Amino acid sequence: MKTILVTGSSGLIGSAVCEFFLSEGWKVHGIDNNQRAVFFGAEGDTRWNQRRMVSLYQQFTHHEVDLRNREGLLKTVETIRPDAIVHAGAQPSHDLAARIPFDDFDTNAGGTVNMLEAARRYCPTSPFVLMSTNKVYGDRPNTLALKELETRYDYADPAYAKGISESMSIDGSMHSLFGASKVAADVFTQEYGRYFNMPTCVLRCGCLTGPAHSGVELHGFLSYLIRCNLLGREYKIYGYKGKQVRDNLDATDVARFIAAFIAKPRSGEAYNLGGGVENTCSILEAFEKIQAITGKKQVSQYLDQARAGDHICYYSDLTKCREHYPNWKVEVTLDDCFERIGKAWIQRLAQS
Repeated sequence: MKTILVTGSSGLIGSAVCEFFLSEGWKVHGIDNNQRAVFFGAEGDTRWNQRRMVSLYQQFTHHEVDLRNREGLLKTVETIRPDAIVHAGAQPSHDLAARIPFDDFDTNAGGTVNMLEAARRYCPTSPFVLMSTNKVYGDRPNTLALKELETRYDYADPAYAKGISESMSIDGSMHSLFGASKVAADVFTQEYGRYFNMPTCVLRCGCLTGPAHSGVELHGFLSYLIRCNLLGREYKIYGYKGKQVRDNLDATDVARFIAAFIAKPRSGEAYNLGGGVENTCSILEAFEKIQAITGKKQVSQYLDQARAGDHICYYSDLTKCREHYPNWKVEVTLDDCFERIGKAWIQRLAQS
């Protein structure tokens, strides 16, 4: 039986990856210490998901290890010697990083080096996937010419009709501290692949979403928005008239791409992985979609000050993903994303 090790296993992507590989007959080891609750408070707590995984799956083993605990990670990987590693654990907030720079860097950059070195020592031929971010491009996407439409911004140049490709430079832009720590993790993962000839890749993702997301204001766009709508809470819009655009990708589609890479790995690759142009929406358009589902008007407040380094318009060009892995495609539509998250929140709120 093959074994996979997943960090951040109680989070959105980590748990989706765990469940996918469990369904494929793999033995799964998850690393998570619920640091999300430390970062975001009780509403970011993921223990509920950890308990669910442990109770449902006999082939799932939980490990309570902090990513900053170098010796703990080395010992865990040495013991398991997995056939694949998915590193999804991170401090994920663009905004929070500025308030906790040491924790952000030690978790994102340091934690990634800890995992890479553990892999190099104990399972160097096992595919290693890092969940990176589109924030590695900083605010460079904001230098592209845009056109303003009624409910969204979009790229004015037809060259970007499919979105942002991996050829965009990560230099000479403002990243936020979160983006900078993820750049370090991203480049280290590529370098371990090239320098040590290890099968590694980084997935530069945009808005990842799904029913298992513990969405909070500082992280988890769709999940947090839908939660606000159901509870009648105010949602704050930070600048750009609410017309800022993101592409949304369900966690199950992420897990399927990861499986494709693990089945046919490459060394030191970077992929812009998102929902693509078909799964884009602005905040204003997201309001319309959730209001149509719940029948509840979205309460909101507009703040004219945009978040530093935030993207006005970003969606992923999936050309490279599809060229390297032609059997992979986005299966969960944007409307499906809203429906699935809405149903999950209704159920969770009823149980709370």
